[in-house]
Amino acid sequence: MSNLKEIRSRISSISSTMKITSAMKMVSAAKLKKAQDSMQNIKPYSMALQNSIQNLLPNINISDIKLLSSFSVEDKTLIVSISSNRGLCGGFNANVFKKAKGYIKANTEIISIGKKSTENLNRHGANIITKEIDILDKPTVKGSREISKFIIEGFLQGKWSEVFLVYNQFKNAATQNTVAEKILPITIKTNKEDSLERKDYIFEPDKSEIINNLIPQQIHTQLFEAILNSIASEHGARMTAMHKATDNAEELKQGLTLTYNRQRQAAITNEILEIVAGAEALKGA
Repeated sequence: MSNLKEIRSRISSISSTMKITSAMKMVSAAKLKKAQDSMQNIKPYSMALQNSIQNLLPNINISDIKLLSSFSVEDKTLIVSISSNRGLCGGFNANVFKKAKGYIKANTEIISIGKKSTENLNRHGANIITKEIDILDKPTVKGSREISKFIIEGFLQGKWSEVFLVYNQFKNAATQNTVAEKILPITIKTNKEDSLERKDYIFEPDKSEIINNLIPQQIHTQLFEAILNSIASEHGARMTAMHKATDNAEELKQGLTLTYNRQRQAAITNEILEIVAGAEALKGA
C-alpha cells in the first residue's frame, strides 16, 4: 500500500493533468466554433456549384465531358488521406488509417494530408507520393487548389484510374463519420423529373465548355470542403477526448483523496493508541 507522501504526490500530479486537459478542451471548443463557421460558409457555394452542373447535364453529349471516365490503362488507385498534425483526439487518426487501409492495394499511391496519417502509413510501408502538413494549420483555397490541380492533371495523364478522399466528416462535436468519397472519375446523378421541369436557356459558350470548366471547380471545392470537415472533426474529437480525460482524472482524484484520508485517519488513530498505551504503562509503573 502506498504511503501518504506517494498518495499526495499522485493527487498533485492528477490535479496538474486536469488543468491541462481542461485548458485543451476549452481551446478546442473555441477552435471548433471557428472551423464550423468556415465549413458552413463554403456549403452555399458548393451546393450552388452542384446545382449549376446538374442544370447543364440534360441533352449534353457525355463523351464531351472530361473527367467522366478513366484515362489509365491499368487499375491504379490514388488515395488522398486527411488526418491531423497532432494527437490527443481519441480515435480520430486511427479511424482514417483503418478506412484508408481497406482501399490500399499493391499499386496504390497515396497523398497524405496531415502528419499523423503520414506516420501511420509510413510504418506500414504505404507508397506515399507526396505529403502536406501546413495546410491543416492554415487552410486556404489556394493551397487546396494546388493539391486538387495536381490530382486532376495526374488523372488526365492516366496515372490513376480512381481517386478517393478518405477523411472524417463532421456531424457534431461528439460524432465524426469516417468516409471514403470517390471524386474521380466523377459520378453524375441526374433526375429525369427535375430535368423536365427546367426551362430552356441559351448558353454562351456552349454547355460542354461550361461544364468542363465547372467540374474541376467542383473537385477543388470537394477537396477544400473535406479539409474543413476534417479540421472541424479533429477539434470536436479532441474536445470530447479532453472532456472525458478531465472527468476520469476527477474520478481518480476523488478515489485517491478518499484513500489518503482513510490512511491519514488510521495513522492518527494508531498514534493516539500508542500515546494511550504509553500513559497506561506509566500509571502501572
